[in-house]
Amino acid sequence: MKVQGHFRLAILSAAIVALLAACSGGAAPENGASGDNGGTDGAGAPTEAEGGAPDTSPVTFTFFDKNVGDKFDNPVAKAITEKTGVFLEIQQPTGNPSEKLNLMLASNDLPDFLAIGRGDILDKYIAAGALTPLNDLIDQYGPNIKEMYGDMLNKTRSADGNNYYLANWYGLEQYPVFGFLMRMNVMKELGAGAKVDNGEAFAADEFVALLKAYQAKAPAVDGKPAYAMTFNGENMGAITGTFKGMFGIRPYYETDGGLQSDVRDPKYIEMIKFMNSLYRDGLIDPEWATNKTQQYEQKLASGAFFSTADAFWNLGKPNTILKEEAADPATQDEAQFYPYKVVAPGVDPKETTYGPKSSLGWDGIGISKSNKDPVRAIRFLDFLASEEGQYLMMWGVEGVHWDMKDGKHTPRPEVLEGFKKDWANYSKETGIRKWTWTIKNGPGSDGTPYDLIGRYETDPVSSLAIKNLADSSFDTAPYDNLGPAGGTPEAIMQQKVNETSSKYFPRMVMAPSEAEAVALYETMMKELEAAGLPELENIYTKNYNERKELWK
Repeated sequence: MKVQGHFRLAILSAAIVALLAACSGGAAPENGASGDNGGTDGAGAPTEAEGGAPDTSPVTFTFFDKNVGDKFDNPVAKAITEKTGVFLEIQQPTGNPSEKLNLMLASNDLPDFLAIGRGDILDKYIAAGALTPLNDLIDQYGPNIKEMYGDMLNKTRSADGNNYYLANWYGLEQYPVFGFLMRMNVMKELGAGAKVDNGEAFAADEFVALLKAYQAKAPAVDGKPAYAMTFNGENMGAITGTFKGMFGIRPYYETDGGLQSDVRDPKYIEMIKFMNSLYRDGLIDPEWATNKTQQYEQKLASGAFFSTADAFWNLGKPNTILKEEAADPATQDEAQFYPYKVVAPGVDPKETTYGPKSSLGWDGIGISKSNKDPVRAIRFLDFLASEEGQYLMMWGVEGVHWDMKDGKHTPRPEVLEGFKKDWANYSKETGIRKWTWTIKNGPGSDGTPYDLIGRYETDPVSSLAIKNLADSSFDTAPYDNLGPAGGTPEAIMQQKVNETSSKYFPRMVMAPSEAEAVALYETMMKELEAAGLPELENIYTKNYNERKELWK
C-alpha cells in the first residue's frame, strides 16, 4: 500500500508540475491543439462562446483507442468536427494495446482521451489518479450523458463514488450469444423439420437423437471420417459458454450469500457427464481440443459435420461457403448452420444462460489528467452520447447515408449494400461504425436501433438466433471483474486456478468412462483447493457484496 501511495503522489506531483509549466508561458499550440480554449477566465477554466452556446472553436485532442487507429478524416469524423469543433489525433495502437497502455501510465505520457477495456488496466489508471473524475463535469456540462446513461452512471462508479469513464455498448440488450449450431437442411433430412424455425427449444434427448441419426450415416470426406460435432479448440470459452448455457450455469455459484467458482455448481459435473457421454458415443470429433480456428472453419465448411457449439456470429466464413456450394440456389440459406437452444434435464428453458451480456459495456472512455481543457472534452463526449451523436457515429451523415422519412431514420440502400459487400472497407471509407465511443444498446426514440449494421437488417441466421435464444440473455454486470487486483499474490493464485481448470476440462470430456471423468473432476477440485480457490472465493464474495452496496 505504501508503494502505491508513493506512486499516486508521484503522478499527482507530475501533474502539478506540468500544470504550472503550462501556465507559466511558452508558445501556444498550433492548429488549435489542446490548451487553445478560445478564451479562459482567470482560473484557467474555458469560457463559453459568445451568446452562451457551447464553444465550438477549433481544438485538437489526442485520443488513444485500443481498438481502432484510423485517422479522423472520414465523412463521419468530419461531421463530428463540424458539430463540435473538435479534431482528434487518433493514436495508432501498434503492437499490443495493453502493453502500450501500461507504458503510457508508467511514463505519465498520457493522451487527452483514452478508450480502455474495462478490467485490470482501467482499474490501474483509476488507482494511479491518471483519469479525471467526471461527476462535476457531467453535472454541469453533460445533460445528454445524464439522460442517456441514467442509472448506469451509478453502476460504473468507483469505490470512492466518482465516475472516471463512460462505458460503450452499455445497457442490457436481449440478444443471444452462444447456441448449438446445426445445419438446417440436414435437420430436415433427419426429421426435425417442424422445429427448424418455430422457436421451440430441443430437449437434451432430442438433440442427442439428432446427433446419433447423423452419425449413423455421416459421409466420409476425402477419406476422413465425419462426426456429428466438432469444436474450435482455440475458443474454449465458446464451448463452455454453450454447454453451461444448456445447464443454466452462471458465472459464479451463489450459495448462502456468498460466491463460489462455477465448478462447484452441482450442475457443472452433470454438464461434464453429458459432454463425456457425447464423446464416448463417438459423436464428437476426437481432434476437437487441438483444432485451430482455420481448421475448425474448414471442417464446418466441408459438409462433413452437422453441429457445433459457438457464438453464432463466428460461423460467417463456413456459412458463406456452404451457401455458395449449395446445389439449389433457392434453398441455399438452409445449407447454413443455425443456432438453437438445447435444454438439460430438469432445467427450465427460461433459466438457460446462453446469452451472457454485461449492461456495463465493453470499454471505458476517460479524460486523462493531461487534458488541459476537460470542459471542452466533456462537452465533446456529451455530444457523442446524445441521440444525434449516436446516429451520426453508427448511421453516418444525414442526407448522405440516411434520411428521415415518416419520422424514422431510414438508411440509404447503397449503405446497407456497401456493408454487405465489404464491411471493413466500407466502414473505413464512410466512418460508419468505425468508432463506438459512448454507444448505447437498443433503439433510439423513433424505434430504430442505434446499431444500424448489427440490428437494423438482420440476416437469416441472426434473425433465428434472436427468435430461439434471446430469452436466454442475462446481465453479467454484477459478476464482472470480481477477481483479485492485477499484480497481487492473489492474482497469481487466480492464474493458477484458471490454468488448472483449463487443463482438466478437455481431459474430463474425453475420459474413457464416466467414472474416470468424475475422478478427474475430483482431482481437479483438490488441485484448485491447493492453488488457493477458497481464498479467491472470499475475494469474489467481498467484492460482490461491496458492489451491491455501492449500487444501492
